[in-house]
Amino acid sequence: MNTQQQSPPVSETTSDPEWMAMLSEMNQFWSALPHLAQAALIILISIIAAKLSDWILTSLVGRWAGKTKNSLDDDLVALMHRPVFLVVLLLGLDLAAQKTGMSDSILFITRSCLQTIGIITICSFLIRSSRLVLDSISKRHDQYHLVEPRTLPLYYNISLLIIIGAAIYCLFMAWEIDPTAWLASAGIIGLALSFAAKDSLANLFAGAFILADAPYKLGDYIVLDSGERGRVTNIGLRSTRMLTRDDVEITIPNSVMGNSKITNESGGPYEKERIRVKVGVAYGTNLERVEELLVKIAEGHPEIMTLPEPRVRCRQLGDSSVVFELLAWIEEPVLRGKMTHLLTCEIYNTFLQEKIEIPFPQRVVYLKNDRKDSIEVPNPADSTPQ
Repeated sequence: MNTQQQSPPVSETTSDPEWMAMLSEMNQFWSALPHLAQAALIILISIIAAKLSDWILTSLVGRWAGKTKNSLDDDLVALMHRPVFLVVLLLGLDLAAQKTGMSDSILFITRSCLQTIGIITICSFLIRSSRLVLDSISKRHDQYHLVEPRTLPLYYNISLLIIIGAAIYCLFMAWEIDPTAWLASAGIIGLALSFAAKDSLANLFAGAFILADAPYKLGDYIVLDSGERGRVTNIGLRSTRMLTRDDVEITIPNSVMGNSKITNESGGPYEKERIRVKVGVAYGTNLERVEELLVKIAEGHPEIMTLPEPRVRCRQLGDSSVVFELLAWIEEPVLRGKMTHLLTCEIYNTFLQEKIEIPFPQRVVYLKNDRKDSIEVPNPADSTPQ
């Protein structure tokens, strides 16, 4: 049997010593540079690396995200440009600061400041990206039943509190502050403040319950106990804001909203609403004709829904009139004032043309002047002094 002696690969015999020699020379060259020159070179490399990372994110990841049907990844990539560039640059500046040869106290302050900037940058990115993700999930509530448009503000606030809490903890770590003592002190201070700020805490808990129970949501038309009516524009942990029909914004504490009777005109399985217009006609009027005219008036407006169809009801035989009520459905509560106005004006004009009398209160005053019973009162100006 012939055996051949295998020679080692060329890469193992020639390449490795060359690489080792090259690394040794680079190490010697690097060690020979002054500290400031090393720091400047690290800063230059970090800038190049930050630009390269941004380019990779734009060209490669951005192209891949553009091929998907969902726009969420495109929005996230657009948000990542500045954070990625700043984080890579801050890492390079941190390494450069360690090479400058500054004192330990100045180096600690410098590195802590750089870490603080990085934490704030990442925190801002996480807040924006979390809102994008929650918005995207809420739009697909048929797949994700946990997050719905009505509970979206609750998840906004929860994610905001978690991200800010984590950022504060990281800031403590960056400045080498022990959070245990601060947490213990915060517990004692929080217990004392809970008694002083019980109203604010009541608003916070009521806001959480409102967001979870969702008696109303953003965009709903609600009516308060005090009579104000408007559209809900914001639901926060402390208060609820409502824009009235006069374009006046009202801020109501959540504790008041939680303990009040709220009429949600936009609630229920759909947003449509029924309006009622009352009108009285004189006795002796053809009631069938009145009912026919009222239905015709309602059906002549495109804003009035055909299903359910408008209807008329005779409500009362009053002291001086027969009271009818026109019932019609509209698509949105915002149309209630406009349609009530239009229907009322058209009812008046139509009845005037049809010579249907709409009774109204009248008062007749009779003046009685009986001279026999009258007493003549002398005029003080005609009297003369005795």
